[in-house]
Amino acid sequence: MTKSFTTHLDFSSKAQQSSRESAAERSFEALDPSVQQATPESLGVGARAAFEKSGWPGLMPVQAHSIPYMIAGQDLIVQSRTGSGKTGAFLLPIFDRLNPSIRETQVLVLTPTRELAGQIYDEFKRMNPTPETLKGILVYGGVGYKRQLDGLRRGSQVVIGTPGRILDHLERRTFTLKGLQTFILDEADEMLSMGFYPAMVALKSYLPKTRQSCMFSATMPPKVRLLGKEFLEEPRFLGLSADGVGVATIDHRYYTVLDPMERARALCRLVEFENPDSAIIFTNTRREVSFLTDFLHNYGFSVGAISGDYSQGAREKVMHRLRQGNIRLLVATDVAARGIDISELSHVFQYEVPLEPQLYIHRTGRTARAGKAGVAITLAAWEEESQLKAIAHRFDIQMEKRELPTPEEVAVRTSQRVTVVLEEKLRGKTNLERERLAQFVPMVQELAEEEPELMAMLVDELNQTRMHPSRQQKPKQKNKPHRGRRK
Repeated sequence: MTKSFTTHLDFSSKAQQSSRESAAERSFEALDPSVQQATPESLGVGARAAFEKSGWPGLMPVQAHSIPYMIAGQDLIVQSRTGSGKTGAFLLPIFDRLNPSIRETQVLVLTPTRELAGQIYDEFKRMNPTPETLKGILVYGGVGYKRQLDGLRRGSQVVIGTPGRILDHLERRTFTLKGLQTFILDEADEMLSMGFYPAMVALKSYLPKTRQSCMFSATMPPKVRLLGKEFLEEPRFLGLSADGVGVATIDHRYYTVLDPMERARALCRLVEFENPDSAIIFTNTRREVSFLTDFLHNYGFSVGAISGDYSQGAREKVMHRLRQGNIRLLVATDVAARGIDISELSHVFQYEVPLEPQLYIHRTGRTARAGKAGVAITLAAWEEESQLKAIAHRFDIQMEKRELPTPEEVAVRTSQRVTVVLEEKLRGKTNLERERLAQFVPMVQELAEEEPELMAMLVDELNQTRMHPSRQQKPKQKNKPHRGRRK
């Protein structure tokens, strides 16, 4: 009799990480059902004035549920999709707490991108009932410092920006957070995806110990849970889906591919755009496994594969590389993936709609294990779309159709991530190292104008290193003097 076995892959690689994660999950207490939801009439004077300026017909579910805790000063974690009204959920209450007579930072909002920071800043300006006394400023990287320096020195009660540039200003002592009352992490999952974690950890030492901290995220993977544990004190947890009733642990999306010949390129675009920590890509045939693995590898991804064409030794080798965190993507058939439990899996990609409806559940169930959140993405040709909708109807799955990101949108997202990496590297340079690299600035400026392809080649090599865990070097430990106020 053959003894069955299960191969367990631990992407966290350290037992302590698992222990920390469990502690983080246990700290997420549900909302108190006895707390009444907010209404426009229950808002304070400042928040009510901001609400009236917004022109909204009423409070959205995420706002009604979270505002009472925001007003009470309770740390809060909110899982809610983009477009659910979460910006208003944290902006409305601050208008009751801001002191217009004090020109120092009282609210800090961190976002993953300059675009989102700009949207929140525009919303703040639109809702601001007293713009002559309440000031906000937008702070993000990739642009000059002068305008930001002038605005911070004049004093603004609300600072909205990206972690890297905020940290730069704190280290330069352009402004301080000694008067901070409210700290907001918006789209925390995207912040981690963009590579901002080192900057966020460094920034934490500038935060006052007594503050209210709130975190908003569309998904709640393990890394985001750990982030909540690191920045928040005994937070309450609010989970809302698009309809405001409950939150699904798996975010189901699908994209239509009009040209079958472009399916592989469409997958590459999605993987680059999503930037998963770890993902499994399902195909229907062994032939597709071989083709897709070669295509992804040639494109530059760190990828492994398992199918019936691979020997047991080859499979074990791929499993070992996964276990060590040396590859991020695994291409597999349904049969070959049976009996494999992959922990910390953030994404499941389905290169094709499964041949049998039940396989959809088996595939997507490999993410969001143990109540964690995950993302399931399916590529479907136009003739497969009705088949996919039938699967969603049969299993009562809320499946969202999205447009494929354009090459330009992928380029913007990738450029932002690479910029974060470059800024982080520069932030770690000593004064002597900065003095040495200054000699190359004129050369870089000239190349950027005369031969931009040379600079693009260097940036692409850096991006490839970022995409391949095995190529990344651990940062050197350096003894650096503390700057600013560190705890």
